[in-house]
Amino acid sequence: MAAAEGVDHREHSVVWERVLEKTKAAQDKGSDPVLWVTELSWSLKSWGVSLPSAELAKLLVSHICWGNNEPVAWKFLDRAMAFNIVPPFLVLALLSVRVIPSRHSRPAAYRLYIELLRRHALTLKSHTDWPNLHKIIDLIDGVLHLSRTFGLRASEPGIFLVEFIFAIVFQLLDATLDDKGLLDRTPETIWLTRPQDMEVDGDDDDYNEQRIAHQEKLHDTNTMMAIELIRQFLQNKVTSRILKLAGHNMPAARWRAFVQRTELLAASSSALRNARVTASLQPGSNASEIPSRKCKAGSLQELHAISASGASCSALWLPLDLVLEDTMDGSQVNTTSAIEIIIGVFKALQAINNTTWHQSFLCLWMAALRLVQRERKPIEGPVPCLDTRLCMLLTIVTLVAADLVEEEESAPIDETSYNDSALCTEKPVPGTRRRDLASSLQSLGDYPSLLTPPQSVISIANQAAAKALMCTSGIDVAAYFERVDTNDIQMDCYGNMHHLIVEACIARDLLDTSAYFWPGYMNGRINQIPHNFLLQVPGWSALMEGASLTPVLIDVLVSVPASSLAELERVFEIAVGGSDDERIAAASILCGASLIRGWNIQEHTVHFIIRLLSPPVPVDHSGSGSHLIGYGPMLNVLLVGIAPVDCVQIFSLHGMVPQLAGALMPICEVFGSCVPDVSWPLPTGEEISVYAVFSNAFALLLKLWRFNHPPLEYRVGDVPPVGSQLTPEYLLLIRNSQLMARYRSKLSVSTASSSPKPIFLDSFPKLKLWYQQNQACLASTLSGLVPGTLVHDIVDDLLDMLFRKISRAGQSTSVTSGTSSSSGPAIENASLRLKLPAWDVLEALPFVVDAALTACAHGRLSPRELCTGLKDLADFLPASLATIVSYFSAEATRGVWKPVCMNGTDWPSPAANLLNVEQQIKRILAATGVAVPSVAAGGSFTAATLPLPLAAFVSVTITYKLDKASQRFLNLAGPALESLAAGCPWPCMPVVTSLWTQKAKRWSDFFVFSASQTVFLHNNKALVQLLKSCFTTTLGLKATLISSNGGVGALLGHGFGSHFSGGMSPAAPGILYLRVYRSIRDIMFLKEEIISLLMQSVRDIAHNGLPEDRLDELKKARSGMRYRKFSLAAAMAKVKVAASLGASLVWLSGGSALVQSMIIETLPSWFISEQEQGSDGVVAMLGGFALAYFAALCGALAWGVDSSSPASKRRSKVLRPHMEFMADAITGKISVGCRWATWRAYVLGFLSLVIAGSPSWVPELDVVLLGRLSKGLRQWNEEELALGLLRVGGVGTVGAAVQLIIESEI
Repeated sequence: MAAAEGVDHREHSVVWERVLEKTKAAQDKGSDPVLWVTELSWSLKSWGVSLPSAELAKLLVSHICWGNNEPVAWKFLDRAMAFNIVPPFLVLALLSVRVIPSRHSRPAAYRLYIELLRRHALTLKSHTDWPNLHKIIDLIDGVLHLSRTFGLRASEPGIFLVEFIFAIVFQLLDATLDDKGLLDRTPETIWLTRPQDMEVDGDDDDYNEQRIAHQEKLHDTNTMMAIELIRQFLQNKVTSRILKLAGHNMPAARWRAFVQRTELLAASSSALRNARVTASLQPGSNASEIPSRKCKAGSLQELHAISASGASCSALWLPLDLVLEDTMDGSQVNTTSAIEIIIGVFKALQAINNTTWHQSFLCLWMAALRLVQRERKPIEGPVPCLDTRLCMLLTIVTLVAADLVEEEESAPIDETSYNDSALCTEKPVPGTRRRDLASSLQSLGDYPSLLTPPQSVISIANQAAAKALMCTSGIDVAAYFERVDTNDIQMDCYGNMHHLIVEACIARDLLDTSAYFWPGYMNGRINQIPHNFLLQVPGWSALMEGASLTPVLIDVLVSVPASSLAELERVFEIAVGGSDDERIAAASILCGASLIRGWNIQEHTVHFIIRLLSPPVPVDHSGSGSHLIGYGPMLNVLLVGIAPVDCVQIFSLHGMVPQLAGALMPICEVFGSCVPDVSWPLPTGEEISVYAVFSNAFALLLKLWRFNHPPLEYRVGDVPPVGSQLTPEYLLLIRNSQLMARYRSKLSVSTASSSPKPIFLDSFPKLKLWYQQNQACLASTLSGLVPGTLVHDIVDDLLDMLFRKISRAGQSTSVTSGTSSSSGPAIENASLRLKLPAWDVLEALPFVVDAALTACAHGRLSPRELCTGLKDLADFLPASLATIVSYFSAEATRGVWKPVCMNGTDWPSPAANLLNVEQQIKRILAATGVAVPSVAAGGSFTAATLPLPLAAFVSVTITYKLDKASQRFLNLAGPALESLAAGCPWPCMPVVTSLWTQKAKRWSDFFVFSASQTVFLHNNKALVQLLKSCFTTTLGLKATLISSNGGVGALLGHGFGSHFSGGMSPAAPGILYLRVYRSIRDIMFLKEEIISLLMQSVRDIAHNGLPEDRLDELKKARSGMRYRKFSLAAAMAKVKVAASLGASLVWLSGGSALVQSMIIETLPSWFISEQEQGSDGVVAMLGGFALAYFAALCGALAWGVDSSSPASKRRSKVLRPHMEFMADAITGKISVGCRWATWRAYVLGFLSLVIAGSPSWVPELDVVLLGRLSKGLRQWNEEELALGLLRVGGVGTVGAAVQLIIESEI
């Protein structure tokens, strides 16, 4: 080094020798420290030494430690620090590593060190503007090893100050705990604080008892002084903020250790305990506040404070009820597991509402119970029923709870991970979630109205209660339940849903049997126990013991769910390695009660079924054909077994639709390519064909996406309809990504996919060809049939077989090359010639249906012959119904077919009950205030008309019987018919409903309800009225036919149908909207409407809660404060409920795309545009907070509150432009058109909710942008909020945060 602080190297030692001489001389003379520091400062400047001098600091510390450990030397050092000729923090760092380890042998030095800390470390302003600051920081970092210890490079003053203060207090904590004998209770310390071997100076050899007593007293005094200094650090306005800032930017393990030490010391120190210093370190001690120095327009700070306790738990968790109910819509499946969706909603609501784990779990269970209670008597039809709702409660929600508990208990303690939430958001105490889950389950007993079991599960609930009763009575429960029918045991006990939930949690190790002893859980007694309990009917234990699958055993295993994974594995082994009959039996068992009501093992059952749909290649398989053909009977049993709507919905809830699609496509490809000369006899005596297996697989596959919707529909508006992205390619893409991500890694190896390799649509050329043809048929009219081709010949043969009365002479259709008018022999010959693979038949079918419909339109084919022929076609190849559906769906929307009169002669007539249908529709919509158009055409019900394709479609469907075999295909055609009729002009849907209710009276409620939804699809004003009804009903702003109290019950109702007393009951508006929104083609207009309804709701709430004649009185300071708080609390509770409803509707309707458009475009436009200025300041402020809560919850639902979900990666692209708009408006670059109180409340409310509930959003923003926001908030005198924003902004904003903290010291 060529120079040292401006001094030539040769003169370096001379300078510091002179300094040392001056210092010793001044000590010997007893000079005034101020005079010494003044003279020394002048001398150093004359010698060219820049001040403050790090070299001088080292020299003075070395001078004291320990050759001149005299009081005067410490005074000189103190004055040098006060006059800034030495860097005070460097001095403190140097002293800490020398004094603290020697505090027992030199207690006086330790006392003086504590005093220097008190004087210089609690005042930071003067220590941040040194000219050689970075050099000093590097020196201190070298002494204390800050960068290495905390993993953050102390490269700039802000980070350095945080690390330095944190390290100094950490050292004091360790030293004090060690002095009190408590350090061994903490993890290993990172600082050298334990006393070293006592060093004895030459002058100090007289250690008599009096000296020892004096040192012990001094030691105790030092400990008390250290504790007092720690208290000051934790309570000082500046340093306490610095420490909280450390809590956000230190490694999580370091912060936990710091908090643990503070709590341990506070427990043994009354001074700290009484000062409640640990409270300031707890999660969110002030993170959720919206501080405001000036309480304007009703005090936003006060308003936010009372909002936390205003609304009930259930009301604020209304979005969860909506999500659970939305999953019950069987019109569309979901590619995402309901577990994942619910966890995301759960975390969003917990964070935004700041609810405890106990409250959150309780709200989750109550929402799921309401879901079940809502459909205790569900309407019949092709929709999910009670079994799906029970699956949600007892399987999905239980798995959600299990995942949340496991998330906490399996979380590793990463020494290098950093806190990304408000002071860790939750103190990581293992077992917290498990304990709160148990307490929430125990609290369910306080809600008996939610616990009444539906009729179909009363016996199962009684069995659960009996199990608990027997367990508490000391009976071997497993033995009795295997060998005894509980009906044989004389017991006086009744079970409810509480018992079923507890059993589900015990089965998944979330609870133990101690829950049986909860107060009030048991409600009966055992009167008599049978002594002879030999098993008369074999069960699952018999199977596990090696019993063969006899018919009796099979019946039992089909009707009784498995209780363990091992039992399912045994069935799977039989299905793979058994005989043909055993395979069929095993498939039947898996699709029986274990799938529908095996709540404790349902996810494993689903995986085993999917794995069986892709069975392994047998060892003895040979030849070029697919091995799947040999599994035909077993595959058919599986396909039929999972075809019911409830079963498909169960697969959807578990997120297994992509896996199911990937398993069905090979079956369709293989069996659809086979010539139908292969069949299999079943044990029942019936025979199944290749066509049957293919049709069952194909029909099930098509249920997984909207195959009958034209591709152009997916692109109407800026935001596509929810679910429109579901295509075969998308399903396979999700399936492959799930495999690559080991989506189901928690499941056992035995349930892993048997086809782990990615698959693509190109792997199935026949399926891909049909899909492309189907898309082309939907998009445009048919073309491309070339005479002389195989397809042309098949078309002729099909027409010849089905419509033999279409003559050749002068009346041939455009696609017919020649057909015979003879009867029997021609059809038989055609049938013989049509031994073709199903794919070849499906390729020709669009042209066949087009020819038939054209012939009917021109009168060459009667309507009856058309429908009979199409039904024969569907009987010949059931999968052909898919082509019929697609063709009619496309043609009915083209507008080229003339309507036909449904007069009862040519076409079936709806006149018999059309008027009744109209009245029932009006009753269903009675609670919404929507006017129902008349269904009478020209005043006459006999003049009803339908477009020809729709008339033909409905006529074909009503020829089906409502038996189990036909219902598989009606479940495919039904939603398509509903969608098609809804898209046609009014009153097509009521006419179709009338025809079907005549056919299937037990489905009449379903069809009438579907018809009522059409009203909203034809009229946006009606849809807006429905939304308005959702708000007014939920908020209880006016009495309705459903409820006068508002809340979730009013929004979603308690079921409906004609089985209620008084006939058809009104449907709740929320249920209507949840069943309608997927059919809204352009949902963009919903954003403005929902915001408008939200603001109107705020005005209505304020009017009810704060009457205009009382506003002036309430504004007065103290006279009306008590009444005002009560009114504001009630108003804020409803405002938050309204905002929750609005956010839920936006997110459900359009997903993250609509939320993105709303946050980036709609909200800024709303604030900029001129708004009504007549509202009171309190009302305006309520409106601003409503929008803040609305926007924050929208973002939380769409992208999550943390960074764990894939959707969170898109969050910053939306949040950044919105925050930029906010910063521009705060700093005056943009003028807002709304009330100032509204804008201010929105900004403060939104930022506060983000900081408190979703702080991980903030580091995703640009540091400059955060600085602009912080600057604007300080201009509004919102320093605390500005600091909170910087505090959670990550390492990049630490410097700005520290600067703000220091400036606030002035």
